[in-house]
Amino acid sequence: MGHALCVCSRGTVVVDNKRYLFIQKLGEGLLLEPHLGRAAAKWERYPTSAQGIPLGSSNVGDDDGPSLTPLAHSGFSYVDLVEGLHDGQFYALKRILCHEQQDREEAQREADMHRLFHHPNILRLVAYCLRERGSKHEAWLLLPFFKRGTLWNEIEKLKDKGSFLTEEQILRLLLGICRGLEAIHAKGYAHRDLKPTNILLGDEGQPVLMDLGSMNQACIHVEGSRQALALQDWAAQRCTISYRAPELFSVQSHCVIDERTDVWSLGCVLYAMMFGEGPYDMVFQKGDSVALAVQNQLSIPQSPRHSSALRQLLSMMMTVDPQQRPHIPFLLSQLEALQPPAQGQHTTQI
Repeated sequence: MGHALCVCSRGTVVVDNKRYLFIQKLGEGLLLEPHLGRAAAKWERYPTSAQGIPLGSSNVGDDDGPSLTPLAHSGFSYVDLVEGLHDGQFYALKRILCHEQQDREEAQREADMHRLFHHPNILRLVAYCLRERGSKHEAWLLLPFFKRGTLWNEIEKLKDKGSFLTEEQILRLLLGICRGLEAIHAKGYAHRDLKPTNILLGDEGQPVLMDLGSMNQACIHVEGSRQALALQDWAAQRCTISYRAPELFSVQSHCVIDERTDVWSLGCVLYAMMFGEGPYDMVFQKGDSVALAVQNQLSIPQSPRHSSALRQLLSMMMTVDPQQRPHIPFLLSQLEALQPPAQGQHTTQI
Protein backbone atom coordinates (compact mmCIF):
# COMPACT_ATOMS: atom_id res chain seq x y z
CA MET A 1 0.00 0.00 0.00
CA GLY A 2 3.03 2.27 0.05
CA HIS A 3 2.98 3.06 3.78
CA ALA A 4 3.83 1.18 6.94
CA LEU A 5 1.15 0.43 9.51
CA CYS A 6 1.65 -1.21 12.88
CA VAL A 7 -0.58 -4.14 13.82
CA CYS A 8 -1.59 -3.25 17.38
CA SER A 9 -4.15 -6.01 17.96
CA ARG A 10 -5.22 -9.31 16.47
CA GLY A 11 -8.92 -8.50 16.92
CA THR A 12 -11.15 -9.12 13.93
CA VAL A 13 -14.69 -8.12 13.05
CA VAL A 14 -17.14 -9.39 10.47
CA VAL A 15 -19.03 -6.95 8.26
CA ASP A 16 -21.29 -8.12 5.44
CA ASN A 17 -19.97 -11.69 5.82
CA LYS A 18 -16.38 -10.56 5.32
CA ARG A 19 -13.72 -10.58 8.04
CA TYR A 20 -11.58 -7.53 8.78
CA LEU A 21 -8.46 -7.33 10.90
CA PHE A 22 -8.11 -4.42 13.31
CA ILE A 23 -4.90 -2.52 12.53
CA GLN A 24 -4.83 0.60 14.66
CA LYS A 25 -6.55 3.72 15.81
CA LEU A 26 -6.80 6.24 13.02
CA GLY A 27 -4.94 9.45 13.72
CA GLU A 28 -6.56 12.85 13.38
CA GLY A 29 -7.71 13.80 9.96
CA LEU A 30 -7.66 10.43 8.18
CA LEU A 31 -11.38 9.85 8.06
CA LEU A 32 -13.32 11.53 10.81
CA GLU A 33 -12.60 15.21 10.83
CA PRO A 34 -9.65 16.39 12.93
CA HIS A 35 -9.80 19.32 15.29
CA LEU A 36 -10.62 22.42 13.28
CA GLY A 37 -7.96 24.41 15.09
CA ARG A 38 -9.39 27.85 14.36
CA ALA A 39 -13.01 26.90 13.88
CA ALA A 40 -15.93 25.12 15.49
CA ALA A 41 -15.43 21.37 15.55
CA LYS A 42 -17.96 18.61 15.49
CA TRP A 43 -17.98 18.21 19.26
CA GLU A 44 -21.24 20.19 19.32
CA ARG A 45 -23.04 17.33 17.59
CA TYR A 46 -23.60 15.06 20.59
CA PRO A 47 -23.43 15.31 24.41
CA THR A 48 -20.01 14.67 25.94
CA SER A 49 -18.48 14.84 29.37
CA ALA A 50 -16.80 17.97 30.73
CA GLN A 51 -13.53 16.60 29.35
CA GLY A 52 -15.04 16.13 25.90
CA ILE A 53 -15.18 12.35 26.24
CA PRO A 54 -18.22 10.60 24.68
CA LEU A 55 -20.76 9.49 27.26
CA GLY A 56 -20.96 5.83 26.41
CA SER A 57 -19.25 2.48 25.98
CA SER A 58 -16.92 1.81 23.07
CA ASN A 59 -15.96 -1.86 23.25
CA VAL A 60 -16.05 -3.88 20.05
CA GLY A 61 -14.50 -7.08 18.82
CA ASP A 62 -15.11 -10.79 18.55
CA ASP A 63 -16.67 -12.46 21.54
CA ASP A 64 -13.52 -14.54 21.91
CA GLY A 65 -11.02 -11.87 20.92
CA PRO A 66 -9.73 -8.49 22.08
CA SER A 67 -11.89 -5.42 21.71
CA LEU A 68 -11.08 -2.74 19.16
CA THR A 69 -9.71 0.50 20.44
CA PRO A 70 -11.87 3.59 19.81
CA LEU A 71 -10.35 6.61 18.22
CA ALA A 72 -10.87 10.00 16.67
CA HIS A 73 -14.19 10.12 18.45
CA SER A 74 -16.69 12.75 17.44
CA GLY A 75 -19.39 12.60 20.07
CA PHE A 76 -20.62 9.04 19.79
CA SER A 77 -18.61 8.16 16.68
CA TYR A 78 -15.32 6.28 16.46
CA VAL A 79 -13.19 5.20 13.52
CA ASP A 80 -10.78 2.27 13.34
CA LEU A 81 -8.42 1.29 10.56
CA VAL A 82 -9.08 -2.28 9.45
CA GLU A 83 -7.73 -4.55 6.73
CA GLY A 84 -9.93 -6.82 4.65
CA LEU A 85 -8.68 -10.38 5.00
CA HIS A 86 -10.35 -11.20 1.67
CA ASP A 87 -8.59 -8.49 -0.36
CA GLY A 88 -5.73 -7.02 1.70
CA GLN A 89 -7.16 -3.51 1.32
CA PHE A 90 -7.39 -0.95 4.14
CA TYR A 91 -10.76 0.44 5.20
CA ALA A 92 -12.07 2.85 7.80
CA LEU A 93 -14.70 1.40 10.11
CA LYS A 94 -16.90 4.17 11.50
CA ARG A 95 -18.83 3.07 14.57
CA ILE A 96 -21.74 5.13 15.88
CA LEU A 97 -22.99 4.37 19.38
CA CYS A 98 -26.80 4.42 19.33
CA HIS A 99 -28.54 4.93 22.66
CA GLU A 100 -32.07 5.11 21.35
CA GLN A 101 -34.23 4.52 18.29
CA GLN A 102 -33.61 8.01 16.92
CA ASP A 103 -29.85 7.37 16.91
CA ARG A 104 -30.36 4.16 14.95
CA GLU A 105 -32.60 5.93 12.46
CA GLU A 106 -30.04 8.70 11.94
CA ALA A 107 -27.23 6.19 11.40
CA GLN A 108 -29.39 4.26 8.92
CA ARG A 109 -30.19 7.50 7.14
CA GLU A 110 -26.49 8.36 6.84
CA ALA A 111 -25.89 4.96 5.25
CA ASP A 112 -28.85 5.50 2.91
CA MET A 113 -27.42 8.87 1.83
CA HIS A 114 -24.13 7.20 0.88
CA ARG A 115 -25.97 4.56 -1.14
CA LEU A 116 -27.67 7.21 -3.25
CA PHE A 117 -24.41 8.11 -4.98
CA HIS A 118 -21.87 6.42 -7.19
CA HIS A 119 -19.75 9.45 -7.92
CA PRO A 120 -15.96 9.91 -7.89
CA ASN A 121 -16.27 13.05 -5.72
CA ILE A 122 -18.57 11.54 -3.05
CA LEU A 123 -17.41 9.00 -0.46
CA ARG A 124 -18.84 5.57 -1.18
CA LEU A 125 -20.17 3.17 1.42
CA VAL A 126 -18.59 -0.29 1.30
CA ALA A 127 -20.95 -1.92 3.82
CA TYR A 128 -23.33 -1.14 6.69
CA CYS A 129 -24.66 -3.14 9.62
CA LEU A 130 -26.22 -2.64 13.06
CA ARG A 131 -24.74 -4.54 16.01
CA GLU A 132 -26.13 -5.04 19.50
CA ARG A 133 -23.83 -3.97 22.35
CA GLY A 134 -25.64 -5.00 25.48
CA SER A 135 -28.67 -2.74 25.89
CA LYS A 136 -27.41 -0.42 23.15
CA HIS A 137 -26.57 -0.71 19.49
CA GLU A 138 -23.65 0.28 17.30
CA ALA A 139 -24.08 1.25 13.67
CA TRP A 140 -21.05 0.27 11.61
CA LEU A 141 -20.24 2.06 8.36
CA LEU A 142 -17.35 0.54 6.42
CA LEU A 143 -15.75 3.21 4.27
CA PRO A 144 -12.68 3.55 2.03
CA PHE A 145 -9.46 4.59 3.75
CA PHE A 146 -7.80 7.79 2.49
CA LYS A 147 -4.18 7.92 3.57
CA ARG A 148 -3.72 11.53 2.39
CA GLY A 149 -6.36 12.74 4.82
CA THR A 150 -8.48 15.83 4.29
CA LEU A 151 -8.23 19.12 2.45
CA TRP A 152 -7.71 20.77 5.83
CA ASN A 153 -4.65 18.57 6.41
CA GLU A 154 -3.25 19.77 3.08
CA ILE A 155 -3.94 23.43 3.90
CA GLU A 156 -2.33 23.11 7.34
CA LYS A 157 0.69 21.25 5.98
CA LEU A 158 1.35 23.98 3.43
CA LYS A 159 0.73 26.72 5.97
CA ASP A 160 3.33 25.19 8.30
CA LYS A 161 5.80 25.64 5.45
CA GLY A 162 4.72 29.23 4.87
CA SER A 163 3.00 28.27 1.64
CA PHE A 164 -0.48 28.05 0.11
CA LEU A 165 -2.27 26.14 -2.61
CA THR A 166 -1.62 27.59 -6.05
CA GLU A 167 -4.54 29.00 -8.03
CA GLU A 168 -4.26 26.10 -10.47
CA GLN A 169 -4.58 23.61 -7.60
CA ILE A 170 -7.48 25.57 -6.11
CA LEU A 171 -9.38 25.62 -9.41
CA ARG A 172 -8.99 21.88 -9.90
CA LEU A 173 -10.06 21.12 -6.35
CA LEU A 174 -12.98 23.50 -6.60
CA LEU A 175 -14.14 21.82 -9.80
CA GLY A 176 -14.19 18.39 -8.16
CA ILE A 177 -15.99 19.70 -5.07
CA CYS A 178 -18.61 21.41 -7.25
CA ARG A 179 -19.16 18.23 -9.23
CA GLY A 180 -19.80 16.35 -6.00
CA LEU A 181 -22.25 19.04 -4.84
CA GLU A 182 -23.93 19.03 -8.25
CA ALA A 183 -24.64 15.31 -7.86
CA ILE A 184 -26.04 15.83 -4.35
CA HIS A 185 -28.25 18.73 -5.42
CA ALA A 186 -29.48 16.83 -8.49
CA LYS A 187 -30.93 14.19 -6.15
CA GLY A 188 -32.86 16.88 -4.28
CA TYR A 189 -30.54 17.08 -1.25
CA ALA A 190 -28.07 19.54 0.27
CA HIS A 191 -24.91 18.58 2.17
CA ARG A 192 -25.36 21.28 4.88
CA ASP A 193 -21.94 20.75 6.51
CA LEU A 194 -19.36 21.37 3.81
CA LYS A 195 -15.93 22.38 5.13
CA PRO A 196 -12.26 21.46 4.53
CA THR A 197 -12.33 18.70 7.14
CA ASN A 198 -15.24 17.04 5.32
CA ILE A 199 -13.35 16.85 2.03
CA LEU A 200 -10.99 13.91 1.65
CA LEU A 201 -8.14 13.77 -0.85
CA GLY A 202 -7.61 10.69 -2.99
CA ASP A 203 -4.22 9.32 -3.96
CA GLU A 204 -4.07 11.67 -6.95
CA GLY A 205 -5.45 14.63 -5.01
CA GLN A 206 -9.06 14.37 -6.19
CA PRO A 207 -11.52 15.82 -3.64
CA VAL A 208 -14.10 13.45 -2.14
CA LEU A 209 -17.02 14.76 -0.07
CA MET A 210 -17.67 12.90 3.17
CA ASP A 211 -19.83 13.09 6.32
CA LEU A 212 -23.27 12.86 4.78
CA GLY A 213 -24.97 12.68 8.18
CA SER A 214 -26.21 16.28 7.99
CA MET A 215 -27.73 15.98 4.53
CA ASN A 216 -31.40 16.84 4.18
CA GLN A 217 -33.81 17.93 1.48
CA ALA A 218 -32.46 20.76 -0.59
CA CYS A 219 -35.56 22.95 -0.63
CA ILE A 220 -37.26 23.59 2.71
CA HIS A 221 -40.43 25.71 2.78
CA VAL A 222 -40.65 27.33 6.22
CA GLU A 223 -44.22 28.18 7.18
CA GLY A 224 -44.43 29.60 10.66
CA SER A 225 -42.24 30.54 13.61
CA ARG A 226 -42.26 27.07 15.16
CA GLN A 227 -40.85 25.45 12.03
CA ALA A 228 -38.35 28.28 11.66
CA LEU A 229 -37.06 27.81 15.20
CA ALA A 230 -36.86 24.03 14.77
CA LEU A 231 -34.77 24.45 11.61
CA GLN A 232 -32.56 27.03 13.29
CA ASP A 233 -31.96 24.67 16.23
CA TRP A 234 -31.22 21.80 13.86
CA ALA A 235 -28.67 23.92 11.99
CA ALA A 236 -27.00 24.92 15.28
CA GLN A 237 -26.43 21.22 16.00
CA ARG A 238 -25.60 19.92 12.55
CA CYS A 239 -23.93 22.75 10.57
CA THR A 240 -20.48 23.89 11.70
CA ILE A 241 -20.81 27.47 12.90
CA SER A 242 -17.97 29.10 10.96
CA TYR A 243 -19.13 27.54 7.67
CA ARG A 244 -22.88 28.01 8.25
CA ALA A 245 -24.86 30.17 5.82
CA PRO A 246 -26.35 33.44 7.18
CA GLU A 247 -29.95 32.34 6.54
CA LEU A 248 -29.51 29.42 8.96
CA PHE A 249 -28.54 31.64 11.92
CA SER A 250 -31.87 33.44 12.03
CA VAL A 251 -34.47 31.52 10.04
CA GLN A 252 -37.40 33.67 8.98
CA SER A 253 -40.94 32.55 9.77
CA HIS A 254 -41.93 32.41 6.12
CA CYS A 255 -39.09 31.68 3.74
CA VAL A 256 -37.47 29.06 1.55
CA ILE A 257 -34.11 27.58 2.51
CA ASP A 258 -32.49 25.86 -0.44
CA GLU A 259 -29.27 24.14 -1.51
CA ARG A 260 -27.44 27.47 -1.79
CA THR A 261 -26.49 27.10 1.86
CA ASP A 262 -23.86 24.76 0.36
CA VAL A 263 -22.68 27.53 -1.98
CA TRP A 264 -21.97 29.78 1.02
CA SER A 265 -20.06 26.95 2.71
CA LEU A 266 -18.21 26.36 -0.55
CA GLY A 267 -17.17 30.00 -0.50
CA CYS A 268 -15.77 29.53 3.00
CA VAL A 269 -13.86 26.47 1.76
CA LEU A 270 -12.51 28.46 -1.19
CA TYR A 271 -11.41 31.24 1.19
CA ALA A 272 -9.59 28.65 3.33
CA MET A 273 -7.81 27.29 0.25
CA MET A 274 -6.77 30.82 -0.74
CA PHE A 275 -5.72 32.17 2.66
CA GLY A 276 -5.04 29.16 4.92
CA GLU A 277 -8.06 29.57 7.21
CA GLY A 278 -11.80 30.05 6.92
CA PRO A 279 -13.17 33.62 6.79
CA TYR A 280 -14.89 33.29 10.17
CA ASP A 281 -12.48 30.96 11.97
CA MET A 282 -10.80 33.81 13.84
CA VAL A 283 -14.18 35.35 14.70
CA PHE A 284 -15.16 32.11 16.39
CA GLN A 285 -11.78 31.65 18.05
CA LYS A 286 -11.95 35.13 19.59
CA GLY A 287 -15.42 34.42 20.96
CA ASP A 288 -17.06 37.06 18.78
CA SER A 289 -20.45 36.54 17.14
CA VAL A 290 -20.24 34.61 13.86
CA ALA A 291 -24.00 35.17 13.46
CA LEU A 292 -23.40 38.92 13.29
CA ALA A 293 -20.24 38.69 11.20
CA VAL A 294 -21.88 36.74 8.39
CA GLN A 295 -24.56 39.42 7.92
CA ASN A 296 -21.98 41.77 6.36
CA GLN A 297 -20.46 41.30 2.92
CA LEU A 298 -17.08 39.61 3.25
CA SER A 299 -13.98 41.72 2.71
CA ILE A 300 -11.55 39.70 0.60
CA PRO A 301 -7.84 40.38 1.26
CA GLN A 302 -5.77 41.45 -1.73
CA SER A 303 -3.11 38.97 -2.82
CA PRO A 304 -0.94 38.72 -5.94
CA ARG A 305 -1.44 34.94 -5.78
CA HIS A 306 -5.05 35.21 -6.95
CA SER A 307 -6.62 36.38 -10.20
CA SER A 308 -9.54 38.77 -10.31
CA ALA A 309 -11.66 35.94 -11.74
CA LEU A 310 -11.05 33.76 -8.68
CA ARG A 311 -11.80 36.65 -6.35
CA GLN A 312 -15.02 37.32 -8.25
CA LEU A 313 -16.04 33.67 -7.86
CA LEU A 314 -15.46 33.91 -4.11
CA SER A 315 -17.43 37.14 -3.87
CA MET A 316 -20.41 35.56 -5.64
CA MET A 317 -20.39 32.52 -3.33
CA MET A 318 -20.27 34.74 -0.25
CA THR A 319 -23.35 36.78 -1.19
CA VAL A 320 -25.30 37.29 2.03
CA ASP A 321 -28.72 37.28 0.36
CA PRO A 322 -29.35 33.63 -0.57
CA GLN A 323 -31.68 34.63 -3.41
CA GLN A 324 -28.79 36.49 -5.06
CA ARG A 325 -26.30 33.67 -4.49
CA PRO A 326 -25.56 31.54 -7.58
CA HIS A 327 -26.43 27.87 -7.95
CA ILE A 328 -23.78 25.20 -8.48
CA PRO A 329 -24.40 24.73 -12.26
CA PHE A 330 -23.56 28.39 -12.86
CA LEU A 331 -20.40 28.11 -10.78
CA LEU A 332 -19.42 24.96 -12.67
CA SER A 333 -19.74 26.75 -15.99
CA GLN A 334 -17.49 29.54 -14.68
CA LEU A 335 -14.97 27.08 -13.26
CA GLU A 336 -14.75 24.97 -16.39
CA ALA A 337 -13.90 28.12 -18.36
CA LEU A 338 -11.15 28.99 -15.86
CA GLN A 339 -9.49 25.57 -15.81
CA PRO A 340 -5.84 25.52 -16.90
CA PRO A 341 -4.89 23.31 -19.88
CA ALA A 342 -5.62 19.70 -18.90
CA GLN A 343 -2.68 17.43 -18.27
CA GLY A 344 -3.79 13.99 -19.39
CA GLN A 345 -7.32 13.14 -18.32
CA HIS A 346 -7.26 14.43 -14.73
CA THR A 347 -9.00 17.75 -14.10
CA THR A 348 -10.00 17.51 -10.44
CA GLN A 349 -6.78 16.71 -8.65
CA ILE A 350 -3.81 18.36 -6.97
